[in-house]
Amino acid sequence: MSDIDELQRRITAALDRIGTGLDGLGAQAQAEELAALKTQLEEERLANAQLQERNKKLREKREALVTKLEAAQAEKAEQVKRLDGELRATRAANDKLRENNAALRAALESGVADADQINASLQAELEALRTAQAAERAEAETILSELDSALSEVAADTPAPQSDDTTQSEDA
Repeated sequence: MSDIDELQRRITAALDRIGTGLDGLGAQAQAEELAALKTQLEEERLANAQLQERNKKLREKREALVTKLEAAQAEKAEQVKRLDGELRATRAANDKLRENNAALRAALESGVADADQINASLQAELEALRTAQAAERAEAETILSELDSALSEVAADTPAPQSDDTTQSEDA
């Protein structure tokens, strides 16, 4: 019986050592899995930080574009307002010119030539010409402004040409 007790004790000790070894293996596997998970977490944090930085830059770019567009819209509204004022002045001067010409025609038909009426008619015609010229100038400024902004956009979108010096140094 003492052999049985001795064998049982030895088997129990061996089983304890096996259990301790398995616990060590399980802890090592868990440590490796934990290290892999930590690595993945750090990679995800890095990717998240990069995405946040990119998102921040995109927001800043969008805000700059919105500000630029609002300024351009305000400038265009001012140009349209100025052009509208010039066109109204031209219409008013043309209306006055028509009235003076009608009165002058009536005076000439009746045989009465009034120097003041002729002078008023000529002044109205001069005013009509001046307002027409101002309207054309405002329209030309609006067109030039549009062309300038379009050319600026094209220049910004077009890459700068490389000089021959850089290609020669790369070939060497």
